[in-house]
Amino acid sequence: MSTSYDRPLDANEGPAGTTGLGPPGSPPPAAAPEAASRPSSLPHRLWRGRPEDPRWARPALLGLLAATLLLYLYDLSASGYANSFYSAAVQAGSTSWKALFFGSLDAGNAITVDKPPASLWPMELSVRIFGLNSWAILAPEVLMGVATVAVVYAAVRRRSGPAAGLFAGAVLALTPVAALMFRFNNPDAMLALLMSLACYLVVRALEDGRTRWLVWAGAAIGLAFLAKTLQAFLILPPLAVVYAVCAPVPLKKRLGQLASATLALVVAGGWWVAIVELWPAASRPYIGGSQHNSFLELTFGYNGFGRLSGEETGSVGGGGGPGGGAGGGMWGETGWNRMFDSEIGGQISWLLPAALILLVAGLVATRRYRRTSVTRGALLVWGGSLVTTMVVFSYMAGIFHQYYTVALAPYLAAVIGMGAGLLWERRGQVWAALALAASVVAAAAWGYALLHRTPAYLPWLKWLVLIGGLVAALGLIFAGRLTRPLALGAAALALVAALAGPTAYTLSTVDSAHEGSIPTAGPAGASMMGLGGGRIGGARGGFGGGRMPGRQNQQGQQGQQNQQGRQGMPGGGQGMPGGRNGNGFPGLGGDFAGGFPGGAREGGAGGMGGLLNGANVGSAAKALLEKDASRYTWVAASIGSQNAASYQLATGDPVMAIGGFNGTDPSPTLAQFEKYVADGRIHYFIDGGGRGQGGEGAGRGGDSGTGSQIGSWVRSNFKKVTVGSATFYDLTQHRGN
Repeated sequence: MSTSYDRPLDANEGPAGTTGLGPPGSPPPAAAPEAASRPSSLPHRLWRGRPEDPRWARPALLGLLAATLLLYLYDLSASGYANSFYSAAVQAGSTSWKALFFGSLDAGNAITVDKPPASLWPMELSVRIFGLNSWAILAPEVLMGVATVAVVYAAVRRRSGPAAGLFAGAVLALTPVAALMFRFNNPDAMLALLMSLACYLVVRALEDGRTRWLVWAGAAIGLAFLAKTLQAFLILPPLAVVYAVCAPVPLKKRLGQLASATLALVVAGGWWVAIVELWPAASRPYIGGSQHNSFLELTFGYNGFGRLSGEETGSVGGGGGPGGGAGGGMWGETGWNRMFDSEIGGQISWLLPAALILLVAGLVATRRYRRTSVTRGALLVWGGSLVTTMVVFSYMAGIFHQYYTVALAPYLAAVIGMGAGLLWERRGQVWAALALAASVVAAAAWGYALLHRTPAYLPWLKWLVLIGGLVAALGLIFAGRLTRPLALGAAALALVAALAGPTAYTLSTVDSAHEGSIPTAGPAGASMMGLGGGRIGGARGGFGGGRMPGRQNQQGQQGQQNQQGRQGMPGGGQGMPGGRNGNGFPGLGGDFAGGFPGGAREGGAGGMGGLLNGANVGSAAKALLEKDASRYTWVAASIGSQNAASYQLATGDPVMAIGGFNGTDPSPTLAQFEKYVADGRIHYFIDGGGRGQGGEGAGRGGDSGTGSQIGSWVRSNFKKVTVGSATFYDLTQHRGN
């Protein structure tokens, strides 16, 4: 008997049934007799698919991918430049090949983003072709989302058939945080795609023991490292252990193959690192996020083990101690329930209880299979990746944002698809029917609980989810004894109940504009992040309360459109709610220019002093910077990347981000900045911005930082220029002249 739709398997699978929608124990659909005589043209193969698949399988897949594409493309430009931090780097890389290679924030190559640049490259190439606009930046992310859905479908279809594959693909596409991040320009879209591809390739290696699949998997993880550093390595332990135990080749060969995959990983992820570390520091940009201009320091410190321990030197928390801990901290509470709490639950956890039930049930179902069972191996690959990543996210004490959980979405979807398919084929067995019903009850009950957290949002939906799920579960208990139409009806009702909640949140997500550094999925008020308990979501607008209120921000204010075609960031003057010591963001004071979330005033800093959002750039300020811009390497300099990014995107000219993202990196030093000014390379200094500048918005350690020194020196020596509410210092005009 066979559990694969690609090839017959040997007896390694044990006494498995099949994975079609037929009666338990029925064989998989056979290829049509005329398959061999059908034309083999590419269009026909594309539409018809594999001969062993039912006729509906390929059209259904194409329909799923098309629907995902249209959903993710809907009103894509509403988010404007999304995270201006990365958009500024994209703009720089679209005009300078050196900036593209290093991931510089500006074409003058002063400092890089605080990540390696691989996730920027598709966007930068797109902007080079189509020009700088929201679609050119965000459309590559959408395509990565569609590709990830296709990879998950392909992985599940191989083991559990096309119906289970379609279910898994739909689960992924309709996960709220996936709909958020596959329409946003953070590195997580590329990371999710490459991690999914790595899991798929490892399963292919488990099928036939060929080295090439494992080597390609290592290369995928290596490239993922160049997207988001050590997060790419979270799934290495389960992948390596599963292959070492389950691969259908001798142990010595397995170990050799793993060594080859490790070499591929090092080459794919290390070539860029080697070039950067060997490149003379004086002729490349400063490595943003590091304190000593070292990418290795960034990798293992701020972006690595510091995220686990909370010891993140240079971060918004300062790095003097853990940011979390057993009781929680500025990035939310840690613990086993973190993925289910009010900060994270609505982003990812809708089907997480069901996935864990299905994972355990699937392993029970395959407990008597041989060591080399590919079905069990696939469950362990995807399930191990899910559990490992979830545990690390739950207990990491450093910087943690809700959108990080998009990494879980492909693993969760694959486990749901394979587990449901495996239990469906055994629905005639009491234990399997009960486990399948239990997963539906868990999905319905948890969906009800999540929807109950926002009682004003579609209040009828939680009852539909709960009642529909309970009725479907009752039907699934007896699915093995029901007629085929009734059994399929119970399954269809279960799908509706399970997906209704995340689908509603996904629709709210795509109907909202998202800007800034920390976007969140779902309707307004659905996710409250730590930082002392303040709301830090970056969404504006939403589909909630049973109506479509239009483009509004979280405070209900109407968004504005500026000259660059991106949504404005209205609001201002209000402090961030909550917070340690009652002052909002710890160490940053209680009031932040421009308000929060999403707030910015013209020329002033955005939310949290420019740390999370940039400024609105008025036409007069834009004209001031553009005048004689070609004479300078940087038309201006500003403390913190978000503020600098706003002006760079407005003018299209390089703006130096003093201190990098947080304003805390020691770049440039005061002596270096003085030399840049003496050489006539910087025209203006933009007052206001991120941390480290001293005075308003100064963070912990800011008064003694490089930014503070530069700001004080500029204010003492150069002529102040006020344009509207924006304040500049002309670095070509000394005070008193």
